[in-house]
Amino acid sequence: MAVLFVLGLCALVAVAAAGNLYQDFDVTWGDGRAKILNNGQLLTLSLDKTSGSGFQSKNEYLFGKIDMQIKLVPGNSAGTVTAYYLSSQGPTHDEIDFEFLGNLSGDPYTLHTNVFTQGKGNREMQFKLWFDPTEDFHTYSILWNPRHVIFMVDGTPIRDFKNLESRGIAFPKNQPMRIYSSLWNADDWATRGGLVKTDWSKAPFVASYRNFNADACVRGSSKCGGSTKSGWWNQELDLSSQGRMRWVQKNYMIYNYCNDAKRFPQGLPPECAIA
Repeated sequence: MAVLFVLGLCALVAVAAAGNLYQDFDVTWGDGRAKILNNGQLLTLSLDKTSGSGFQSKNEYLFGKIDMQIKLVPGNSAGTVTAYYLSSQGPTHDEIDFEFLGNLSGDPYTLHTNVFTQGKGNREMQFKLWFDPTEDFHTYSILWNPRHVIFMVDGTPIRDFKNLESRGIAFPKNQPMRIYSSLWNADDWATRGGLVKTDWSKAPFVASYRNFNADACVRGSSKCGGSTKSGWWNQELDLSSQGRMRWVQKNYMIYNYCNDAKRFPQGLPPECAIA
């Protein structure tokens, strides 16, 4: 009944779109630094000393599996952040974050993830990637259904934020979210806590996007059906996928808020004990 209520409330439809980026996104800032190229098949963001740039989706989504292929800023990207995330609006917003923190040439990027519910975040997990994300495009996915938010890289799950509302922990399920991405300068914190600054002689810095796909529920349409019944709507990690996620977390996770007792002197967030 709760599922039917959510679907009726938001008037959603499942769509599968791997199409033209002109149709899916609006450039929102950057004064020409964000560009849609190749007849809508490629989108680039650039950052120079004057400004970064960004885009957002035309649609709002409530649940779905959303994929984007991204090639990150190559070379010395220290101080830069490429953010790719879902977010609603307002002081009690929900948000699901990928953020890629640049580094010196030859050092690995830091992949920063976070989940906000009802305006509350502080659920950071960070990873080093097991490949160079600047050499080619890789697929970064968010699978979001009523029971899970699963972060994936090239189909490999790296994090599973579960619906624990029965234990009093908020879960993002009522606020439709747009997709946002931006490339910006954050050299006060992004690389080694701000110790390494942006080298503007390497500008412009460029990140590239292609092959967006949203098999998702879109706000403003009549229903949510189709692939949801047998696909992402009920999907969770099977034993094999859980094993792959444990492998990533054992070998490549560099920060987990649930292990940071100094940060939470009043006690770790409740989901940490449950997990």
